[in-house]
Amino acid sequence: MNIGFIGLGIMGAPMAGHLIAAGHSLFLKSRRAVPEALVAAGGTPCATAAEVAERAEVVILMLPDTPDVETVLFGADGVAAGLRPGTTVIDMSSISPIATKDFAARIRERGGAYLDAPVSGGEVGAKNAALSIMVGGDEADFGRAQPLFAAMGKTVTHVGPVGSGQVAKVANQIIVALTIEAVAEGLLFASKAGADPAKVREAITGGLATSRILELHGKRMIDRTFDPGFRIGLHQKDLNLALEGARALGLSLPATALAQQLFSACVANGGAAWDHSAMVRALEIMANHEVGAA
Repeated sequence: MNIGFIGLGIMGAPMAGHLIAAGHSLFLKSRRAVPEALVAAGGTPCATAAEVAERAEVVILMLPDTPDVETVLFGADGVAAGLRPGTTVIDMSSISPIATKDFAARIRERGGAYLDAPVSGGEVGAKNAALSIMVGGDEADFGRAQPLFAAMGKTVTHVGPVGSGQVAKVANQIIVALTIEAVAEGLLFASKAGADPAKVREAITGGLATSRILELHGKRMIDRTFDPGFRIGLHQKDLNLALEGARALGLSLPATALAQQLFSACVANGGAAWDHSAMVRALEIMANHEVGAA
């Protein structure tokens, strides 16, 4: 296929690379320069999002937040300006489910199809084509896009109509944040009590407490490697979506609110760009103790 890909950051660049490797023709646009590795692999840089849409059968977005998606779709020289009837727009960003439904309706009015397909798995999943992809949209549109998802992800699920993928992603981000918080508390307790947190982590990975977050992010906490994978500032955005949605639905999500406050404490200490596993730093500040300290 001729595929447009807009948003070539930590996640988007390797995802686009997998599509090129699968034999597709890629038309690329990013806020910064298109990575040289993608051009060398055969990708074609484009000057505007409208140009991407003019040249592609499918346009994929991988952008930070709801306003970014709206601007790229409907702003000056946006995707809508170059959209041809029959083109499928796939938004793989993590944004508002309510806004997603509005964006889909506006694209359909212009003769296009729309899927929301946010992902989980972080930088490692993107690089290894092992992402979990949660898709909302019509069944037929999902079926046509399935080979593209298969090139980027390991677990691909059609959740339901448009917006359902974003709902699933918000739920995912709630669970991830709360699990990071639980791992951070457990390792901080172990360290403060005088045990080797690396050995404690090794011991409990064989029991009921095991998880990918304990395996990957627990190691980050012990090794003090907080370069992003997934930035705290982006996870805050996702938890804002959760808390705004909960308010609209009349739900109480108290632990989600706590996780958001811990992220805010990290941001107050200069950590908006830290990996989200660095939530442990907020707890360490309160404890006056660092995981792994003698």
